[in-house]
Amino acid sequence: MDTINLILKAQRSEITEHYIYKRLALTEKSIENKDILETIANDELKHYEILKRITKKEVTPCYLKIHWYTFLARVLGITFALKLMERGEDTANNKYQQLANEYPQLMTISSDEQNHENQLLNMLQEKKLEYAGSIVLGLNDALVELTGALAGFTFAMQETKTVALAGLITGVAASLSMASSEYLSKTTEGKSARAFSSSLYTGTAYLITVALLIMPYLLMTTPIMALATTLLIALLIIAGFNFYISVAKDLNFRKRFLEMALISLSVAAISFGIGYLIKEFLGVSM
Repeated sequence: MDTINLILKAQRSEITEHYIYKRLALTEKSIENKDILETIANDELKHYEILKRITKKEVTPCYLKIHWYTFLARVLGITFALKLMERGEDTANNKYQQLANEYPQLMTISSDEQNHENQLLNMLQEKKLEYAGSIVLGLNDALVELTGALAGFTFAMQETKTVALAGLITGVAASLSMASSEYLSKTTEGKSARAFSSSLYTGTAYLITVALLIMPYLLMTTPIMALATTLLIALLIIAGFNFYISVAKDLNFRKRFLEMALISLSVAAISFGIGYLIKEFLGVSM
């Protein structure tokens, strides 16, 4: 009974994923992506039928999971949503392999999950990922430059609203500079068709990061608390974006997160020290 219950659980997962892929295929505009999604949807249905022949039962899909991953695909992109979903297949594959002696047909499912579907998912073309480099540029620059600037301003100025004003001016000017630099960079590389979009993604990512980092200075009155909150927000932004990229592009999350966090916090610490030196030794403060 334990084995059958395990297979019934896998059966429900397969039919659920069939409907997820099918629903996303219906809404996909790209013909290439639509074909890939329909192929995987058919594979999932084939897996369901294999399992049904073992259990002799029909099962209903998990509608909550269908709605959740459909929502994620619309907000964060198809590639991220589906690769996040497929990450949970490793445990299922291990169980399929353990049961293969009793049910050899399960090896077909395991083989498909490990090879065919992952290859197909890597073939998906998505604008969000095409411009990931531009978003990384905007985020990284804003995190490094603005956390450093805010740390320096915090010690030199000692007044949250003044720091917020200085940070906002610095951030807006830097975002326009970064966007124009990205535009010029792409046109110089001969990628004029993508130049405007790349600059837009870079500038937007920079501005959003600026708004989030400055927010504590607008809501708090204690400069050090505002700075601590800003640094925490910076770490959360770094963690969130690197998790997204690590899932969508199959990269190492820990390495990328630690690298980006170390750079941002180091610059903030150096800038805080510069602010201290300016205030104490040059006698310049506000």
